[in-house]
Amino acid sequence: MAATDTRLKSGVMASNQAAEAIAPYVFLGMTAVTGLVDAVSYLSLGRVFTANMTGNVVLLAFATAAVPGLSITRSLTALMSFLIGALIGGRIMAGASGDSHFRFAAQVFLLEVVVLTAASLCAIGYTGNVVEPSVQPLALIALTAIAMGSRNAAVRKLAIPDLTTTVLTLTLTGIAADSSLAKGTNVRLARRIGSVLAMFAGAAVGAVVIRYSIAAALGLAAAISALCNAALYRSLRTSDGR
Repeated sequence: MAATDTRLKSGVMASNQAAEAIAPYVFLGMTAVTGLVDAVSYLSLGRVFTANMTGNVVLLAFATAAVPGLSITRSLTALMSFLIGALIGGRIMAGASGDSHFRFAAQVFLLEVVVLTAASLCAIGYTGNVVEPSVQPLALIALTAIAMGSRNAAVRKLAIPDLTTTVLTLTLTGIAADSSLAKGTNVRLARRIGSVLAMFAGAAVGAVVIRYSIAAALGLAAAISALCNAALYRSLRTSDGR
């Protein structure tokens, strides 16, 4: 019995080590997905963020102050949907023990893939015209925000430094504050720069793709998210010898 327990613990440790090794690359891919999603939401869904809630809260405040071109309904839909997604992700991650966080996180990331795929299908035929009365943009806002909220709950639980996948404020602060000019060592400089470049690239690609198809941009986001999750699943399964 003791030998079996030892083998199980050894397998779990190896699984975690493999997942931890691949996680930075997975999270960089997810950071690019954030750029894609926010490109779609801000440029095509009526000046609203569905991944970056800091920006969205500010936009909600502007909309409340009756700034032209902004909508309380759209910003509030994004905020509430994000919170629902975070609640779902948090409930899933609550079942994780100290040695199974990556396994439960992979389930949350799978949910992200499913919801982004649904958003891509929902966007078929949508041209980005938020002036016309339609529930389609609100549905897209809700779906993408739920996907991003659930993912953020898992990423928060994993707490990998400088890889939040959605917020770059502290990452950029770290690049400067921990630099040699500030008498720091900046040991995670490559990771921090990678996060900035990943989000920049995702947003730039998203801005280009939505000129041709909003559904395609969301489909690309779902595909990248699926590839990232597949890599994480493979690291877990390979460590188990499967």
